[in-house]
Amino acid sequence: MKQHWLKGIVAGAGLLTVAACGDADEAENNDTANVDKENHNNVENNTGEENTGDAGDGLYLTTTFSITADFVEQVLGDRGEVDYIVPIGEEPHEYEPVPSDFRNVSDSEMFITHGMNLEEWLEQIVENASETPITEISEGIDPIPLDEEGENPPPDPHAWLSPKNVDTYIDNITEMLIELDPDGEEEYEANAEAYLEEIDELDQFVEEQTADIPEEHRLIALSENAFKYFGEDYGFDTEGVWEINSHEEGTSGQISRLIDVLSEREVPGVFVETTVDSRYMETVADDADVEIKGELYTDAVGEEGSGQETYVDMMRHNAETIAEGLSE
Repeated sequence: MKQHWLKGIVAGAGLLTVAACGDADEAENNDTANVDKENHNNVENNTGEENTGDAGDGLYLTTTFSITADFVEQVLGDRGEVDYIVPIGEEPHEYEPVPSDFRNVSDSEMFITHGMNLEEWLEQIVENASETPITEISEGIDPIPLDEEGENPPPDPHAWLSPKNVDTYIDNITEMLIELDPDGEEEYEANAEAYLEEIDELDQFVEEQTADIPEEHRLIALSENAFKYFGEDYGFDTEGVWEINSHEEGTSGQISRLIDVLSEREVPGVFVETTVDSRYMETVADDADVEIKGELYTDAVGEEGSGQETYVDMMRHNAETIAEGLSE
C-alpha cells in the first residue's frame, strides 16, 4: 500500500474559508447546497449529522466514497467507525470538498483513498488540510488503461466493479488496520476471511446470472464506460458515451459513435448509472431504437432503503439487471 502524509491544516482551512465566502448574495443562494454536502457521511447510520470523529476506544477512519467505506467497515467490524466524504449520488471523480470534510479527515487516524487517479483532485486539495496519514487500497490491481490517445494513458479506476478484484482491496485494508491496531489482528483477519467468502459467493452468482446471455448481446453500454474490469472478467464488451465521468462531454460525435455501435451489434438495450444524468442515454436509446433496461450502480452504493446499501447487494443488483436486460 502507498502511504504518505498530508500537511498544513491551517493553510487548507484558510483556503476553504476564502472559497466558501464570496459575496453575501452568492453565499445565501448556495447555503442550502452547502448544508446538504456537509451532512452526508457516516457509513454506520447516515443520519445526516456532522461527524465528531469520536469512535470511543476504537479507530476513527475516513474514506473517499461509499464503496471503499463499505470494504473498510467489513474488515473493521466493531473496532471503530468509518466515514466517507463523497455523498451517495455524487461523483467521486468531480466532488468538491466542503469544510466538514477537512475536519473529518483531520480527526481520522487514517484517510483511505482508492487511488488509480480516481480522486487525484481530492488528494491535491486535502494535502493542504491535514496531518492525517493517507493510504491507497488499490495497490496490486492490474490496471486497464482508459481508451485515450497517447503513449501512457491513465488507468481506468473502476476495478471494484469486478468482484474478482475485491480480494486485493481487502488484503490491503487488513494490512493497514493491523498496522494501526495490532491488538485487533485476529479479529481483522477473521472479518476479512468471512467477507471474502461472501465475495466468492458473489463471484459465482455473477457467473451464473450472466452465463446464458447470447454472445451477440454481451455488450454493456451506458454513459460512462465503467464496466471494463467486469467485462474482462465475465466476458462482455463495454461501451460508453465517454470514458470516465471526469471527462464527461456528451458531444454529438460521442453520442453518434455509440448509436452506430449499438445499431451494428443489435443489442436489446442499454443502461443508465445511478450517479449520472440519464438524459444522455435516453437520447442514445431513442436514436438507436433500443430500450433502457435499468439502472446500474457504478460509483456509489444505493441510498438507504434501496436494498443496495452494500457493495455485495449493489453488485448482485447489477448482475441481475444486466442478465435480464441482455438475455432477450
